[in-house]
Amino acid sequence: MELDGRVVVVTGGTRGVGAGIARSFLAAGAEVAVCARRPPDRPVSADGREASFTAFDLRDAGAVRDFFDEVAGRYGRLDCLVNNAGGTPYRLLGEGDAERHARVVELNLVAPMTASLAAHPWLKRARGSVVMIGSVSGTRPSPGTAAYGAAKAGLENLARSMAVEWAPEVRVNSLVLGMVRTELAHLHYGDEAGIEAVGATVPLGRLAEPADVGDAAVFLASDRARYVSGASLLVHGGGERPAFLDAATVNKEG
Repeated sequence: MELDGRVVVVTGGTRGVGAGIARSFLAAGAEVAVCARRPPDRPVSADGREASFTAFDLRDAGAVRDFFDEVAGRYGRLDCLVNNAGGTPYRLLGEGDAERHARVVELNLVAPMTASLAAHPWLKRARGSVVMIGSVSGTRPSPGTAAYGAAKAGLENLARSMAVEWAPEVRVNSLVLGMVRTELAHLHYGDEAGIEAVGATVPLGRLAEPADVGDAAVFLASDRARYVSGASLLVHGGGERPAFLDAATVNKEG
């Protein structure tokens, strides 16, 4: 298969988008190691193969370094790091203190940088790549998730700077995600009717599935993207229909 013999780390790879990414890499033939603070309910697997799992906090720099040394020692190489771990609860800025918002930035921006730095010597040796999992929240106003949006904006810029500093040995790219249907979708969009209504606002008519993200990540990690670095690939189903089109009283379709 396309990634036979390659070794991939997916942070936060135990559920949702991260598990979908891990499964796509397993299906492409790669050896996959996932990490998170808590173990998955069941092993992350695809095509009869399982990802290995290690529990630790990505905000612990020492534990991060130990993890990458262990993975590289176990497999003898590291070809790709997917910085997927992150997230945030809905919280207006005025409803939380600065320290609470700073923890969101730490998880979504500082932790990916820490992981990338720890992985860099091994990725350089393999002439591998980093894939950052970004969000459209980093490119538009994000009321209720402002710290998360700011962190994702920083992550995309970090990826572009890394792509220049670490070339030509290591490629660095971002996937900029829109809305994804996961087991936690109800927390963001409500019941099944709400999820379907939100999906109908997307030009392609549905929310993304984790596998949609995983397949895009596999592409960026593969030799088919060998000349792609410093890029931001939008995975958002066409984006959002501009609100002014529905508000305007002219140019309506019959």
